[in-house]
Amino acid sequence: MRILAIESSCDETAAAVIEDGRKIVSSVVATQIEEHKLYGGVVPEIASRRHCESICAVAAEALERAEMKAADVDAIGVTYAPGLIGALLVGVNYAKSLAFGLGKPLIPVHHIRGHIAANYLAYPELKPPYMCLVASGGHSHIVEVLDYTEFRVIGRTIDDAAGECFDKAARAMGFPYPGGKYIDKASKIGELGKYKLPKPHTQNPYDFSFSGLKTAVINLIHNAEQKGDKIDVNALAAAFQKTVCEILTDKFISAARENGYKKIALAGGVAANSGLRASLENAAQENGMEFFVPPLELCGDNAAMIGAQAFYEFQKGHIADESLNAYATMSLDKVRY
Repeated sequence: MRILAIESSCDETAAAVIEDGRKIVSSVVATQIEEHKLYGGVVPEIASRRHCESICAVAAEALERAEMKAADVDAIGVTYAPGLIGALLVGVNYAKSLAFGLGKPLIPVHHIRGHIAANYLAYPELKPPYMCLVASGGHSHIVEVLDYTEFRVIGRTIDDAAGECFDKAARAMGFPYPGGKYIDKASKIGELGKYKLPKPHTQNPYDFSFSGLKTAVINLIHNAEQKGDKIDVNALAAAFQKTVCEILTDKFISAARENGYKKIALAGGVAANSGLRASLENAAQENGMEFFVPPLELCGDNAAMIGAQAFYEFQKGHIADESLNAYATMSLDKVRY
């Protein structure tokens, strides 16, 4: 089964053709990063307009690379939640029109489910059940993947997501948007131990809180500026990355141990962070766990992961009609169509 998938939840316009949920036939991503970098973050109105301008060409290129025509695909998959509502609506309406015009099934896909499914494209042997850590600009979840379309969230952020914290801390340090990759690079040459940052506590031991950590970085920088002291940005980046990675790793591994999982996976944009990948790989080895993480090109937003999850949603009969709407927020384990 070949699915044409559409992703437009934030600032990437993407389309892909995926075969049987496991094989990438083609994948195209048009990014808007350079434009949003001017504003230090994603501007929703600009993102929506760029999706409108790009989506037809991106989908056409995905089909061309797959050496297919639109009529050749078996179904249309699309991200419909969560994300920037204006951006989502562009993808949803394009997919609805295409499915209606071609007479093909329309498969709605939850964005976070898509991130988890990115691992299926990299590891044909990976099957549920397993535990997954989803860390991105808008989400930080510890998820029990009970089946391909059955999930239980046992931990989530109560304020900022990990990726959001990276970007805001990076901005305070003077790095461009998106800041995560700059902190990652600086942390490799920074002196560890020069700065000590807090690890916020949560009532649920598996929930995350990054707002206090972000504030601590901002306050440290402001206090140094007021005193005329110079901040060692590389050392601060090293301390920040180490702290975030320890928080994510400790809570995730603890949750996996307590729930009896020996298979763990990582997904989402922050999964591209070298410190987090190394931290989880080491922790998995120490605890006798099998660790799965997507290649870098499948960590950020892309349509290939949406097509992978769409295949399993289709198998469960999760089909939508032309009344499908987009939703800015929606729980991973309580989807609605």
